[in-house]
Amino acid sequence: MLEMQLKTQQSVYQIINASISGETTLGGLNRIEQALKRHRPNIIIVELGANDGLRGLPIKSIHDNLEAIVKVCKQNKASILLVGMRLPPNYGATYTKKFSAIYQQIAKRHELRLVPFMLAGFGDKPEYFQEDKMHPNKNAQEKILNNVWKVLHEMIMSY
Repeated sequence: MLEMQLKTQQSVYQIINASISGETTLGGLNRIEQALKRHRPNIIIVELGANDGLRGLPIKSIHDNLEAIVKVCKQNKASILLVGMRLPPNYGATYTKKFSAIYQQIAKRHELRLVPFMLAGFGDKPEYFQEDKMHPNKNAQEKILNNVWKVLHEMIMSY
């Protein structure tokens, strides 16, 4: 969908999807340098951390891994769009609050463009999720695109 959106804008950008379903920040960190060298992107969308949070991994580990990913991207001259996530409330108020704050902290520290919450506007609506109530379904894809596109389009236009 993002590729089609770019075509409507007559953009010269090419989409390379280097994601892996179920990826954690540690997995992303282990793969990022090779992916950057292989594809040499101008812009990279980093949307990681949700699987870490759902596994209850330490906030510090999630933060440090995302921070390291950002540093590697910057060293490789890639502009970064950081996409934030939130956790369901059953993970506890303290953990969910600290988890959500990671994205704001890193974006502020590194002056990154940020989509505060990928599922903004529909994250609480069951009709946009698969039976597991965690993973967005096909009806959610356009909404996710719109949330990301608002910020990504600004990045592309200023490039």
